Amino acid sequence: MSPRPLLRGAAIAAATTALIAASAAAPAVAKGHDGPEGPSDINGYRSVGYLMADTPVTRDFEIEDLLTTGAIEDVTHINYAFGNVTANLTCEITDVAGEGDAYNDYLRLVSPQDSVDGKRDLPNRHQRLAGNFNQLKKLKAVSPETKVLISLGGWTWSDNFSAAAATAESRERLVSSCIDLYLKGDLPRVGHLGGPGAAAGVFDGIDVDWEWPVNGGETANASPADRENFLALMEEFRRQLDVYGAETGEDYLLTAFAPAGGWNTNAGGWTDPRLFDVVDWLNIQGYDYAGGWTGNTGHQGNLHPDGSNNWGLALDNAVGLYTAAGARPEQLNVGIPAYGQGWTGVTVGDRAVWTPDPAVSSIGTKPYYEIRSIGEGYYDPAIGASWRYDAATGQWWSLDDPKSVEQKAEWLAEQGYGGAMWWDLSGDYRNELGGALGETLRAAEEGPLG
Repeated sequence: MSPRPLLRGAAIAAATTALIAASAAAPAVAKGHDGPEGPSDINGYRSVGYLMADTPVTRDFEIEDLLTTGAIEDVTHINYAFGNVTANLTCEITDVAGEGDAYNDYLRLVSPQDSVDGKRDLPNRHQRLAGNFNQLKKLKAVSPETKVLISLGGWTWSDNFSAAAATAESRERLVSSCIDLYLKGDLPRVGHLGGPGAAAGVFDGIDVDWEWPVNGGETANASPADRENFLALMEEFRRQLDVYGAETGEDYLLTAFAPAGGWNTNAGGWTDPRLFDVVDWLNIQGYDYAGGWTGNTGHQGNLHPDGSNNWGLALDNAVGLYTAAGARPEQLNVGIPAYGQGWTGVTVGDRAVWTPDPAVSSIGTKPYYEIRSIGEGYYDPAIGASWRYDAATGQWWSLDDPKSVEQKAEWLAEQGYGGAMWWDLSGDYRNELGGALGETLRAAEEGPLG
């Protein structure tokens, strides 16, 4: 399929009508997947992959691609990113720009070529679910061990967490709305699509990506009271998930995306034992240790510190903050990026140069599949970091490649951690990184989940 812009408001209704007509005229494609299937664990380890809602239109990456590439065999859990806590301080899916993505979530009509089971979406009174949610439901039908969580917030949509968590009443209302929307599947109606229970069975739990309590992130909506309110919110999520699970007979997962720096972990309550008591696991940020803000090249996802550079940020130090505070090792997944941070104007290629240079400028991030072959590859096992340098263009890219992924996988297995987490699945190249993780974990001693 060719990428198309995200649609909002009245444009969604018009696009849906047009797609219904096009889908009705399209021939059915005889396709379906008898396999491969995702495992419940990989030799006793987790592999959690974030899946961005808009990748079908921004990267031409469909949920069906997890099957055709074999990536599903190296993923145990999918975190669908993102759900929004809106200005109403509840979980909502809207068609308001910046406040939701109803189009990709459940309105976009998927062609037979892009569908998990080869069947096109043709919304009518018999089909109330389309888009990614329907594809995730189909994925779970052919891969029943795969678990899917809705991730709430993220860097952009964490702006209302502080207010939503501020009182017992607002916390209870927020959590209830998230369960209604995502676990009970009560979606807003758009034509024949949506309605009560339309998305029931898609999600197996909730992942909280509040970036960040107390210190904030992209937005300034943060408060010193966030620490206590964050912990109380996570406890409320656990309470209501357990109550709803008692009704349905299901065990619903509660996880969170946790920061790497001590200034965020301590201030925000991330290393408080109260959090460890209620979450099934934490996904520890293992990337963005260096970027455009560092003034020159630096490793963005190094396993061990690169000397004293960049405040000593490294994956082993980040995870160590949590074990030192009492988290069980099996509760922790190490984050691995499927993208890189890049700079241009660089004249030194065989190492990271942390000293600011006015001739060097950031060129932002790119997915792994776009940068995996740029220039020459380098790898330093002493710090567990890979990078690429192109002398002709002056580009220097910090990224993870199969060598660094294998080293991180071996390390996490030696330490007894629960597994790994990817941001994000669409950035990989034909499951090159995911396969390196899976193969290494299968060759390791059996993990703590076995």
